[in-house]
Amino acid sequence: MYAAQLRRPKIIYSHETALFLHGLTDRDPINYSVTVPTGYNATRLREDGFKIFTIKRELHDVGVTRLSTMFGHEVVVYGLERTVCDCLRSRNQMEIAVVIDAIKRYARRKEKNLITLMQIAETFTVLADQKFTKISELFLPNTGRRLLLEKEGGAE
Repeated sequence: MYAAQLRRPKIIYSHETALFLHGLTDRDPINYSVTVPTGYNATRLREDGFKIFTIKRELHDVGVTRLSTMFGHEVVVYGLERTVCDCLRSRNQMEIAVVIDAIKRYARRKEKNLITLMQIAETFTVLADQKFTKISELFLPNTGRRLLLEKEGGAE
């Protein structure tokens, strides 16, 4: 992971790989998932076995953080909230059981930031997705529902 990122500074670990680094899944990713800006030539990455996601250049750095790998090397990865939103946006390209388990684990986390989650969800138009609303009602029943209603301008 660390060596790959040194050679390719534009890659940001995301989706299943970010879930693993954040402890939101126990599944060690077989192929690392990375996000690159639109227009990035990812041919070599695909040949090397990476799972590639692309995003507009202006959104590529939103929610970026650094985490340590199991070997103690720091890598660039998306934060908890961005990772949850990315997984919801890309749920058709992922195992749904992994996505649901990750959301459950996120909901139990003390360090979750629901306001940031809602802001990122709005930025990436995840809030417009009715499945996101249903998921937030299931796994973030009180605070998540209240925040969604505030975003929509309603009251409970």
